[in-house]
Amino acid sequence: MTQSDQMRFDNAASMPAVTWRSWFPGIDNDDRTLREVLATLPAAPPQAIPWIVRAFENPRGWLHLHGAVDLHGHDMIHVLLGRGLLGQDEAFVIGFTMGATKAVSRVEAGIFKMIASRVYPHPYRIPWRTLAAYDLGLEAGRELAAPNLHRRLRDDMLDRPLGETRRTLGIDTRRLRDYFARERRRLPDTAASRRLPIDDGPGDRRPLRTAA
Repeated sequence: MTQSDQMRFDNAASMPAVTWRSWFPGIDNDDRTLREVLATLPAAPPQAIPWIVRAFENPRGWLHLHGAVDLHGHDMIHVLLGRGLLGQDEAFVIGFTMGATKAVSRVEAGIFKMIASRVYPHPYRIPWRTLAAYDLGLEAGRELAAPNLHRRLRDDMLDRPLGETRRTLGIDTRRLRDYFARERRRLPDTAASRRLPIDDGPGDRRPLRTAA
């Protein structure tokens, strides 16, 4: 466990209990810092992650895919994208991270989807249907993020306003909402979709409301 992981674990332990299912940072928090929001994330030490997940998603994994990042960096991306910890959220975050490398082939994307939906153990397995969120994340990462987002994350970003860090990394939350709106239309009945911001589609800039 790194020092940053331990700090997050200690901070979370001192806060009111939040389940991994209910944790949701959202994107209306540009004035907060990464450190503040990470402190609310239900913590799990890296060794709790199954070996098969680490093999594909950790940069030290022997089968790691494009965009593989350590747990600390992965958590940072969850906050930057305003996504929770449900399988559909994970699909979008992983897709976005891989897409931001600008180097993922259709074959590699297909391999990940097969592994994540059929080989990963519960609760890390992502149902095939909700991998539509992965496809959207992949597209969004290619379009919205600075190249190789996973390599641009630095600990000196932890105490800067999230809005500033998002701009530095090319993450435009207004355009991100458009992807969330598309996701809601493709997966309208899931818990992950119901808590995403509601938008009426690309190009619509009217005030957004939050799903109940």
